[in-house]
Amino acid sequence: MRPMTMEKRRALGEGARDGIPIAMGYFAVAFSLGIAGRNAGLTPLQGFVISVLNHASAGEYAGITAIANLAPYWELALTIFITNARYLLMSCALSQKFAPESSLWHRIGVGFGITDEIFGVTMARPGVVEPRYTYGAMLVSIPSWAAGTALGIVAGNILPLRAVSALSVALYGMFLAIIIPPAKRDRVVGALVMLSFLCSLALGRAADAFRLDWLTGGAQVILLTLLLAGGAAWLFPVKEEGGEDCGG
Repeated sequence: MRPMTMEKRRALGEGARDGIPIAMGYFAVAFSLGIAGRNAGLTPLQGFVISVLNHASAGEYAGITAIANLAPYWELALTIFITNARYLLMSCALSQKFAPESSLWHRIGVGFGITDEIFGVTMARPGVVEPRYTYGAMLVSIPSWAAGTALGIVAGNILPLRAVSALSVALYGMFLAIIIPPAKRDRVVGALVMLSFLCSLALGRAADAFRLDWLTGGAQVILLTLLLAGGAAWLFPVKEEGGEDCGG
């Protein structure tokens, strides 16, 4: 094994430094997810492992909801795959920032830990990026994410029921903080968010009214994500800087 050069050590340290604010934000969000995990019957260890393997708040919440609804494994896997599919695109974009000689293992390792925030700080680096910079951000932020989830479950087991119910509201505040800024910048996104609310309500009512047992909460997420996201991508493609549609 080759010793780490000074340049690689510097990249690792800078990544860890830039990952500290991300870790602080992750802990607060993951704590709220831990409350939801506690309500789904997860143990602190289970919550910790889930967050070590899944680094997306929306994807993890969808998975916890599927677990709470006793969804089958295929539905759980498909739900998480769809809600986390955007990271496939982020990983492809990020791989272009690495030096051509970067090994496949480095690309896989970085792809494992990609989140919106880690992707953002890595892409903001000028020039070619050393993979160890991204590793540094991951080494700080991912343990904080996992620890926050586990401690949220512990707190949910200790605190009285009223306090747990109050803390559960924080999770909805997190999702509002995610969707409001892009909805304000883009009317299409705002309209799509409102449409998703209405469709989710209508689909849930239809499932109850017609007793569609197969249309579980996870199945509704899968169906609406495919229909709404696919329809929006087809009708309103994102323009590249040159003015052409992406992929056009």
